[in-house]
Amino acid sequence: MDERKEALRRRTKAFASAVVRFYISLDKGREELRILGKQLLRSGTSVAANYREASRARSEAEFIAKIDQCAQEADESQLWLELLRDDCHINSEPVNWLIQEADELIAIFVTMSKNVKQRLGKQG
Repeated sequence: MDERKEALRRRTKAFASAVVRFYISLDKGREELRILGKQLLRSGTSVAANYREASRARSEAEFIAKIDQCAQEADESQLWLELLRDDCHINSEPVNWLIQEADELIAIFVTMSKNVKQRLGKQG
């Protein structure tokens, strides 16, 4: 695996790990935190899982589908984080970092998808 793919693999795993640690820190006695936290846990860890699947794609179409899924899961993670911050008053450095990291990952995934789609368009 090339160096850039390996770096993104580590970065998506670090994002998933940070989501897990953040979820563990939430007060599950508050129903809204428990529900939103579980949604975040699912989508945030899916980013890394889908990237691993994308890195092993058997075709460029499969790669695009998985990379687009990564962007969708990162975007969904941002939604849960924003709700936790804005509506549940969970305003902390981990929330801010996770929102920023999700934003950067979305930008990377969208660029990757666009680049492959453009390359495929030029071949056809």
